[in-house]
Amino acid sequence: MKKLSDFVFGERPQAHLPERVRRAIVDLQVNSEILIGWAQLCLVLFFLLLYSVAPKTSEGTAFMPVPWVLGTYLAFTLGRLYAAYRCTLPRWFLMTSVVIDMALLMGLIWSFHLQYEQPASFYLKAPTLLYVFIFIGIRALRFDPKYVIAAGLAGASGWLFLLWYALFGENRIEDLTTRDYVLYMTSNRVLIGAEIDKVLSILVVTAILAIALIRAQRMLTREVADAAAAAELSRFVPPEIADRITSADHAMQPGDGETREASVLFTDIEGFSTISEKLSPDALVRMLNEYFAAVSEVIERHGGAINQFQGDAMLVTFNTVTPDEDHAASAVKTALGIQRITEERLFCNEFRLPTRCGVNTGDIVSGAIGTPDRLLYTVHGDEVNIAARLEQLNKEYGTYVLVTEQTAKAVGDGFSFDEMGEVTVRGRAAPTCVMTVRET
Repeated sequence: MKKLSDFVFGERPQAHLPERVRRAIVDLQVNSEILIGWAQLCLVLFFLLLYSVAPKTSEGTAFMPVPWVLGTYLAFTLGRLYAAYRCTLPRWFLMTSVVIDMALLMGLIWSFHLQYEQPASFYLKAPTLLYVFIFIGIRALRFDPKYVIAAGLAGASGWLFLLWYALFGENRIEDLTTRDYVLYMTSNRVLIGAEIDKVLSILVVTAILAIALIRAQRMLTREVADAAAAAELSRFVPPEIADRITSADHAMQPGDGETREASVLFTDIEGFSTISEKLSPDALVRMLNEYFAAVSEVIERHGGAINQFQGDAMLVTFNTVTPDEDHAASAVKTALGIQRITEERLFCNEFRLPTRCGVNTGDIVSGAIGTPDRLLYTVHGDEVNIAARLEQLNKEYGTYVLVTEQTAKAVGDGFSFDEMGEVTVRGRAAPTCVMTVRET
């Protein structure tokens, strides 16, 4: 039975939804009720316009119900729309309004035989019945099948009542019914099968819409839950990486990635262990959050993406997830910007946090590593290791920003470099030329 239910109605969402997800769905339905109110207002205004310009074929009769019914429906629609803007409409009110909508329509159809001075069976041929389907369809805008079902049942019940009244209210049933389709179409005779077809059509359309809405509602619930989870998780990964993952044509697998020339910046706070010993855990977290917020502004301003936080250190890349032709210059500008902000600012109103930076440029692999069930989107490769090594070499040279010769060549004008020497990075046979940088 579960497989059949899932096949017809779609897979059920998780039983317990977080409150933020429930709130998002409720807000969507509140907005939908406002949309329904505007749709109904447009509909009744269209009815009024149509009635005002159409020729009146029953002007000889004193009883003219159409303007009264339309006026009542207009007043009810305006009141409901006003209430929808002011507050969340309770379910009992929504259910009642669905029944009132359909009752007004059925009452209008019923009145036609009085207006045109015909037997009650006359109204059974009124094309106004088609508006039942409009009223049912409008309720689908809320993405809640209960109100569609209520509208469909009210429409079917109303039409059955009109049929009963036409057959038993004024005349004997044998004097009104016929099996001759031509006679049915050209007189006030009633073809029972045709009226049953109308009721079945209302019920079938209602059922189809209800099933479609249940499927859509379940999908909507899952999508809202997934979107909320993605929004929360995106706070733990760079937004650029989150966008790439969510917009990918297929789910990422371990090893998915690409190689491109990019620049890598490693940062680390000088003497952080000594500072952390002076602070309580709460104060330490507050200070780090303040520091990361300030440094992140500099990184974002120059188009960098923070790939990892490692304690007080950061791994930042340029031209990996966001295209940047001047990625080397952007990385160097970021490193110098970090120096300025850490020199000018006291964090937690007490501590300066001088930050060492290492920058390298080269071919870098960015992509997903891990297992099919647990992935990390990061950068790796020899060039990344060199940038990390440069950050550590600042201790030996007494500097705060070191770059490789590759970065210096890729930067172009606007900076002045001083060669610090050559070092052999672990894992590499050839020495690496190391430079410090300052703006000219």
